Order: sequence, then structure tokens, then C-alpha cells
Amino acid sequence: MELLAAAFSAACAVDHDSSTSESDARDSAGHLPGSESSSTPGNGTTPEECPALADSPTTLTEALQMIHPIPADSWRNLIEQIGLLYQEYRDKSTLQEIETRRQQDAEIQGHEDGSPTGEDTPEEEEEEEEPASPPQRRAVPQICLLSNPHSRFNLWQDLPEIQSSGVLEILQPEEVKLQEAMFELVTSEASYYKSLTLLVSHFVENERMKKILHPSEAHILFSNVQDVLAVSERFLLELEHRMEENIVISDVCDIVYHYAASHFSVYITYVSNQTYQERTYKQLLQEKAAFRELIAQLELDPKCRGLPFSSFLILPFQRITRLKLLVQNILKRVEESSEREGTALEAHRELEMVVKACNEGVRKMSRTEQMISIQKKMEFKIKSVPIISHSRWLLKQGELQQMSGPKTSRTLRTKKLFREIYLFLFNDLLVICRQIPGDKYQVFDSASRGLLRVEELEDQGQTLANVFILRLLENADDREATYMLKASSQSEMKRWMTSLAPNRRTKFVSFTSRLLDCPQVQCVHPYVAQQPDELTLELADILNILEKTEDGWIFGERLHDQERGWFPSSMTEEILNPKIRSQNLKECIRVHKMDDPQRSQNKDRRKLGSRNRQ
Repeated sequence: MELLAAAFSAACAVDHDSSTSESDARDSAGHLPGSESSSTPGNGTTPEECPALADSPTTLTEALQMIHPIPADSWRNLIEQIGLLYQEYRDKSTLQEIETRRQQDAEIQGHEDGSPTGEDTPEEEEEEEEPASPPQRRAVPQICLLSNPHSRFNLWQDLPEIQSSGVLEILQPEEVKLQEAMFELVTSEASYYKSLTLLVSHFVENERMKKILHPSEAHILFSNVQDVLAVSERFLLELEHRMEENIVISDVCDIVYHYAASHFSVYITYVSNQTYQERTYKQLLQEKAAFRELIAQLELDPKCRGLPFSSFLILPFQRITRLKLLVQNILKRVEESSEREGTALEAHRELEMVVKACNEGVRKMSRTEQMISIQKKMEFKIKSVPIISHSRWLLKQGELQQMSGPKTSRTLRTKKLFREIYLFLFNDLLVICRQIPGDKYQVFDSASRGLLRVEELEDQGQTLANVFILRLLENADDREATYMLKASSQSEMKRWMTSLAPNRRTKFVSFTSRLLDCPQVQCVHPYVAQQPDELTLELADILNILEKTEDGWIFGERLHDQERGWFPSSMTEEILNPKIRSQNLKECIRVHKMDDPQRSQNKDRRKLGSRNRQ
């Protein structure tokens, strides 16, 4: 069910004759058609027992007042019936989301390719035939995301209580989609809680585990997972109470906002420990045979569904990032300028802050150790530059070929045309070295990153293929220096140029340009970044293409968080239909529409603060 709102988002962008336009649906979301009679439930449980009333409610609020809540036991039974662990739930939903986009892309492309050019008659006939077809009260595709022997429900609208209440005759299609998005957040939290409970009961509290691990090892391996579980339990309980109030969910983002602002700091603590957690786990597997055997035995238990222990350890990080996306899906469905949009924006902003703090926590731990290691390997031929700094981190490192001199008199016979150099590029500094014996690097030049310029050579021959010019406007000797550098491939050259000059113009525009079309891809295979300039991809991520190489690499910008990086094109599929691409961008702009004013306010505050200090 994790995919519903995103699938609906793409579905709304499909502009074919048999669908209702998104703008019309949004304008009328939450309101009843004035010309149609609607059935409103009374005290009974079926539409037959609740005949249509003469005075039908005209707003969602009035409709809610006429609908009775579902007994608490019904919702608890529903939650308990979720048979999927969160890992399974998440994988199924993202795979279905990918498949839904594929079908929509192929369907719309087929319509465009097959439609006769210059002939409007068939389209007009279809439009005339549409009213004669049976009325469609559901705009939501019937996708069973949790269909397995252990789970007996799929969509909110398919619940027996919803089916028998008559509420589907009252709500507009866009409101039904919103209900599905909120329902998805609750049921996925229940699945997550199920997996987290298994981690604690099956692994953390195992008596043999307690005897094998030293308390310090157990603390690093499991961190504050008990606190995370307690917060998830309270969070899920409040969500359940909200659902028990009425079969039509009023809102969930106010609850999300409260917990993100006041309780989700436990996620920051857990995720920040990830670097030490991974290292300790690998060390325990290598050094403690008893631990290795116990983990293998526990993983074989049917409760784990064949999932590895490591998949349980990363649950909190996966959940907090996914929760932000679920709120984004709700935000795309709520009425613009409504109270529910306000709470969704607030919830999203708080979750973004939590996710950023989690990411910063992980990076801070790993970056500090990395900087210490690099500092130890450097020997300075020039004036020493302090490498270790709390505000500095590595962006890219690697070997390039430096051209000795592009003189026609020089040949490969008389002198080697290229010689190896090694670059360390930090977020604020470039260090140029030569590798020397003993895994050391001799530094012979450096420059501030802001004083770097790059230029790609044109009309390159075979010898100068993948060569670019790097200019240091002010180097370690306070003078301008120029280097002609050769990379091993086109993609490696592009990646160095992008990293060295981040503000350099790319082939395609970025999300921040606010243009409503741009080449896009969706992730169909997960990818873990191997280098600092690469981007880790999750299934169903949508990215704008900013740069593309002939040897299979893409420089992209992920829509939901504007993170940039390189990744193999083989991990993605291109979204061909311009309407879907445009819809993706519009939704992203809406989700982040409060970001720019917030940034400008923060800048104003910083300026005011600096003036006050002066």
C-alpha cells in the first residue's frame, strides 16, 4: 500500500477522455455534486437501511457528522491482520508503484502514437459516448498490495465497513484518494511496528544473545531501539484512535507533526549510530563464532520470513525517510489553502528536519574518521594546509593523468606525455598530490574550491580524449595555475568537472528552475553509492536528469529531497510521457512551496543578527 498516493499522482497526470481532470477534482474535493442525490448512512449498516436523504450534506464536514464511527475492535483486528513484515510491505508497494508508472507511460504513449493526426471525429465520439457509460464512483484503481494468505484487506474503500456505510456515494474521487493515502500511512506504520517488535523480541531480548554480547557491544549493535519501539507504539495507538473516531479519516498529519516535533528525536540517536553499528556487526561476525551461529539460527526462524538480521537493524532509518514520502503523498491530495494542507506542510517540514538531522548524524561520524585517515597519509611539499575541520568533508578523490605539455615537438618517444597525479576534493578545498611509496601522498599544490574553473576541450583526437582543463585562479603560491587533465572515461571526466565546478551549467535544467518539463527517470533497481559524488537510489525514486554520458552514467536530482549525484543509467527507466513528467514536477513544487520563503526568512534573520552584533 505504500505506493497508492504516488500511483494516484501519476494517474492524475494521465489526460485521456475517460478521466476527470485533476483540477476539477481538486476544486470539488470534499463537496457533493449539487445535482445528484447521495446516500447518507444513518444508524444502520447498509445503504438499504439508510435511504437517500432529501437534504444531503453539502460539505465533507457535514457528511462526517452523519457517519458513525467504527468500533475500536474492528480497527484493532484490522491492524492485527497485517501479515506482512515492513520489509515485505515496502518492497511490494514500491515494485507496484514502478509497474503502475510503466503501465501509464505505455498506455499514454500508445494513445498518442495510435491517434489519427488531423482527425477530431473519433475523439468527439468518445466524449459523446462517455455519459452513456455506467457512472464511475471510484477513481482509484483496484490494486491489491497486501494480497497474501495472511492479509485480508487491500484498500480503504474495500473495507467491509466502508462498503456498507454508503460513504463512497458521498465522497468525491479526490477525497477517496486522500483517504487511501492517510490509510496507507497508518497500515504501513502497523507493519513497521510488527517488524520492530520482532527485532526486539526475537533478537535483542534473546537470552543467548545477552550472554554472548558484552553490554557495550549490545549497546552499539542495538542502540536505543527500545525507545524507538516505544515511540512507534504510542504513535500507532494515536493513529488508531483517530481512525476509530470515524470511518472517514479526518486527518493524520497533525499527529505526525506532534510526534515529529516532540518524539522522533529517538530516530536521530539511532540512525547516527549507524556507522559504529555496521562496524561492530561485521567485527562480531568475524571474531565471535557463537554470535555468528546464533544469528544464522535466528534468521532461519519462520517468523523472519527469510529476511536477514541486517534488514531489521536498518528499519528505523528506512521508516523515517519513508514516512516523509507518505506525508508528501497526502500533501498532494489535500485541498489547496485548506487547514489540512497547513497541517501536512507543518508535518512535512518537521519530518524533513528529522531526516536531515539523521543524515548529518551518520555523515558526521564517518567524515571525522575519514578526515583523520587522509591527514595521516599526506606529506606537504608546499606550505602545510590543515585538513581536519568540523566543517570539511570529502567530495571526491582519485587518480588523473596530467599532461606534461601539449607541444607538437614532444612525442611519446622522447618524453611521457602524461604523468599520474592524485586529487583530493573537499567541499571547500582542492589538494593536488602525487602518490609515493607507503600509501602516502605528496602534496604539491592546493586551492580553494571557490577559485576553481573547468573547461572541456573541443575537437579532441584520440590522444586528447576525455581531457579537460582545470584552472586554479589562486593556488598555494598565490598565483594562477593551469592543469590539463585526462580521465579514464567520459563519465569520469564529467564527474570530475561537475564536482570541481558545482555551479557549472549542466545539459538539462534542475528542479529549482521551476520549468515544468525535464528528462526524468524512475529507479527500478536499488543502488548504493560507491563514491562520495554518487547518489544512493531507492526503488521508485523519481529523478530529473541533469547530465548524461555515453558510457552509461547519469547526473540526477531527486525530486523529493533535491539531493544530487551520479548513478548508473542501468538502475533506472526513463519516464517518456511529458504529462507525467510535468505532473511530477508540479507536485514537487507544491510540496516544497513553503521552503523558499522559509529560506529567505532565515537569511533575513542571519543578516539582522550580524547587524546587531556589529
